[in-house]
Amino acid sequence: MDPLSDAIRKSGAGAFVMYASSRDADMRYLTRFTTSDPFVYFKKPGQNGVIIISQMETGRASRESPSAIMTRAEAGLPELLKTEKDPLMATAKMIAGQAGDRILVPPQFPVGLAQALGEVCTVTVDKGTVPSLRAKKTKPEIVLMRVVQKVTEGAMGKAVALIRASKPKRGILYSNGEPLTAEQVKYTMHCHLLEHGCTAVDTIVSCGEDTAIPHMTGAGPLKADEPIVIDLFPVNEKSGYYADMTRTVVKGKPSREIREMYDALREAKQIGTARVKSGVPAPEVHQAVVDFFAERGYESDTRGFVHNLGHGVGLQVHEQPTVGPAGKKLMAGNVITIEPGLYYPGTGGVRLEDIGAVTAKGFDTFTQFSEELVL
Repeated sequence: MDPLSDAIRKSGAGAFVMYASSRDADMRYLTRFTTSDPFVYFKKPGQNGVIIISQMETGRASRESPSAIMTRAEAGLPELLKTEKDPLMATAKMIAGQAGDRILVPPQFPVGLAQALGEVCTVTVDKGTVPSLRAKKTKPEIVLMRVVQKVTEGAMGKAVALIRASKPKRGILYSNGEPLTAEQVKYTMHCHLLEHGCTAVDTIVSCGEDTAIPHMTGAGPLKADEPIVIDLFPVNEKSGYYADMTRTVVKGKPSREIREMYDALREAKQIGTARVKSGVPAPEVHQAVVDFFAERGYESDTRGFVHNLGHGVGLQVHEQPTVGPAGKKLMAGNVITIEPGLYYPGTGGVRLEDIGAVTAKGFDTFTQFSEELVL
C-alpha cells in the first residue's frame, strides 16, 4: 500500500510536492534528510520520492535519504533565474518542470510559492495524508522513541533528586545554601539531556499557584509544601523523535486538597490506560476519565480537567492522534500520551503523564518512573 500515491491519484494531481526544511516533521518523515535550509521534495504515484537540493548537500543527502537526489542545477533553477526576476516564480517553474502541471501540496505549503505555482500549474491542497501516515509508528520508530523516553526519565530523576535533597527554610526550598529555582532544575535536566544527544525547550517546572495554569513554564524559587509540576518533552537530535512525560511532586507536606486531587489523578490515569486498545474510539477513553472526575466532584470545563487526555507523539511532541473529544479510533502503532490533570486557581494543579504504544491488546507503556508525590 502507498497511501500518498493513492492521495495523489484521488486528487487528480500528477505529483505531491513539499517545500520546507527538515524542521517540518512531514518533510523529515518523507526524506529522512536533515537541513535547516528549505528544499523541494516531490513524488509521483507509484514512484520513489525525489529531493532537489544544492550541490554541496548531495553527498550528505545520499547517505541520509532514501529519496532520489537531484541538484538545483540539474532541475534547471540556475537557467530559470537568468530570465525570472522573481525567485519564487523561478522556483515554481522548476517544480512544475519536474513534477508536472497538476500538483498536490500539504496544508503548510508556503503561500507565496503556492501563488507562484498557481500561475504555472494547478495546485490542490491535501487533507493531511502524511500526518496520518506518521501517526502509525513502525517497530524501528518505536525503538527510537523508547530510547528518548529512557533519557527523559534519567533527566527527570535528576530533577526529583535535586528537589528531594533540598532543605525548606521559611517556606522556600534551598540547595547548597541558595534558593532552589525552577531555572536550576531545568538546567540540571537539560545538561543530562545534552549528554545523551537530546535537547528540550519550553520545559515546565512550575510551583504553587503557577501549577493551576497547565502550561506555565515556571520561574524563580521553588516552595516547600507546594505542588511542583515537571513536564519534560525532549527530542533526540539524531533521530528527530520526541518523548513526553510529567510528574508532580511536593517537598514537604501537601495540602489536603492537593493530596486528594493527586489520589484521583493516579486513578484517572489507570482508568485511561486500561481503556486504550486498537479499535477503541479515543473520545471514549477521554470520556471515561471525565466521568470518573465528575464522580469525584471535579469539573471538566474551565477548571478541573481542562484539556484532552492525551495526544500523539513522534517527530513532533504533539501530533496525531488526538486522545480527546475530537479524536478518532486508536490504531496499533499509535504512540500516545495519557496525561490527566486537575487545575484549581487558589489551590494549585497536579498532572501525571505517561507515554506508550497502542497495541491490539492494550497500552504498552514506555514510562517506568515513580509516581511518588511527597519527597
